[in-house]
Parts: sequence; structure tokens; C-alpha cells
Amino acid sequence: MPYLLYPLSDLDTTVTLLYFNVVMHTSQQVNGTKIFRAASVRQRLIAAIVCLAVLVYFVAFALIGHFQIDLGRHLGYCGFKQRTNLPCPSCGMTTATLAFAQGNLAEAFHVQPAAALLYCAAVLAGGLAFFVAVFGVYFEFITRFFTEIKIRYMILALVVIIASGWAVTLARAVAAQN
Repeated sequence: MPYLLYPLSDLDTTVTLLYFNVVMHTSQQVNGTKIFRAASVRQRLIAAIVCLAVLVYFVAFALIGHFQIDLGRHLGYCGFKQRTNLPCPSCGMTTATLAFAQGNLAEAFHVQPAAALLYCAAVLAGGLAFFVAVFGVYFEFITRFFTEIKIRYMILALVVIIASGWAVTLARAVAAQN
């Protein structure tokens, strides 16, 4: 028998709710532990903006990579690298972004691991934002994340990720010079 997407009568709803609320333990119920709730209009709007920002960013870089536009000519080349012959903390991020936007994840991680890790997080955030914006389901862990984790810890994590990525690219550059 195919799964019914809607109850046939009020009796079906009553029996279903009775089964879920009486027979099933609270931890087995779908929303018994309040994992999600309906998203407000404001939350859906913010989620739509986040999703569109992530989408536009990666689509723009995918198009830049597809049409082989030289961003170094438009943005300028790295002055730190020109002076010291060593990469700066953000060296390779544009190249990693182009690779990531075109689906070359291994190349993105090879060029600049910090950028690839941050872009993976951005894609996850964009996917979650899409889910909230389109389906109107707001997950409670989002609220807990932003209330329990202070902004200084997020900035510290960002600094550690970028410093780690710089250490990798710096070690690679020093090894290439020797």
C-alpha cells in the first residue's frame, strides 16, 4: 500500500497522533525533543539572503573560471609575495575559489586548504539556508549555535583556520625554494 501523504479522515490523524504520543517514547518521536520548528518570515528572509549570497558568489567564480578571466590583472598581484617571494595568508584563495566553484575540490584543498575548508562550510550554510527559506523549517541548533558560541570564538576559529592554511602554503613554498 503506498504511503499516504495526507490523512483520509480525522480518525487517521487522531490514531496517528495517539500512536506517536502514547506508544512511542519521547526520544523516538519526530519532533519530541524540539529539533525543529516553523521558521518565521524574518528567519526565512535571512535564510534566503544567505542562500542567494552563497549561490551568487560561487556562480560568479564559476563563470569567471569558465571564461578564463585573469583576476590577477584586475585585482592586482600579491605585493607580499612580490617583495618576500613567500605567500601571504590569503595567497591562493582566489585560485582555490575558482577550483572549488568549478567542482575541483581536491585542487582547491591542494592550492589553499583554509579557503577550501571555509568554502565547504559556506556551502553547508547555504544548503541549510536554502532548506529554511524554501521549506520553512527552522532547526533549533542554529539558535543554540549563535547564542552559545560567542563571536570572539568564531573569529578565533577563523584566524586558526587561515593561519593553518598559511602554514601549509608557506611550508610548500619554502620546500620549493630549497
